[in-house]
Amino acid sequence: MPFTTLISAAELRALADPLIFDCGFDLADTAVGERAYAEGHIPGAFYLHLDRDLCGDKTGPDGSFRGRHPLPERETFATLLRRLGLRAGRQVVAYDRQGGPYAAHVWWMLRWMGHAEVAALDGAWDGSFTTELPTAVPTDWQPGEPLVQQIDAVALLKQLGRVRLIDARAAERFRGDVEPLDKAAGHIPGASNRFFRDNLGPDGRFKPAAQLRAEFQALLAPHAADAVVQQCGSGVTACHNLLAMAHAGLGDSRLYPGSWSEWSSDPARPIATG
Repeated sequence: MPFTTLISAAELRALADPLIFDCGFDLADTAVGERAYAEGHIPGAFYLHLDRDLCGDKTGPDGSFRGRHPLPERETFATLLRRLGLRAGRQVVAYDRQGGPYAAHVWWMLRWMGHAEVAALDGAWDGSFTTELPTAVPTDWQPGEPLVQQIDAVALLKQLGRVRLIDARAAERFRGDVEPLDKAAGHIPGASNRFFRDNLGPDGRFKPAAQLRAEFQALLAPHAADAVVQQCGSGVTACHNLLAMAHAGLGDSRLYPGSWSEWSSDPARPIATG
């Protein structure tokens, strides 16, 4: 059986031929993850850089700002995945050292490409590390229909008040007390705050599925998952909430990839604080 949400270190060690992605990153120092990878990574892992490998053009065809980490063109990302050896049915495992937000983002992106056999490493790797770079065997893999849904700013604006919005940012940013990254402080009107780190227990692993299910059901009620939109600062950490919901058996909700960075860039869009 493939792993489609989370995988433990022991389960990863038992896999015969996984495609492993180290996705470590830091918004304050964008070279941190790459330096850590060079100092030691899970054997066989390839490094994916958030800005360089996982993002597209920040400016849309109409000249508008698409957010700090907009999705790349699907074919561009498919070319990268082919070069690194993805093939149909191959188990993909993503990990980071920041509690899983960047791994969850890659988990969502692989599903966006139609690849279901992808999981995020649950907790820290407890095996050996290497500095040896892996050798890729390119394939002719082709993406399939997306397994996840997304929504853009125009559609979201029209649906405000009729969807449950969940914002994965830290509470002080959600309230608008501080805003270190984007043009304006606050949140999208009607959003509820669910800091992505609230999905983790004291051991750094995801909370048990039953506990996550109870916590999210209380937050979502009376909405079903398909009436929920997940967002954050730039569409990355929101994927942690998407992964937690999937692990909890609550199904898939929609991602707003542009998130607060795109939303707040247009003064015509409403903003709430507090």
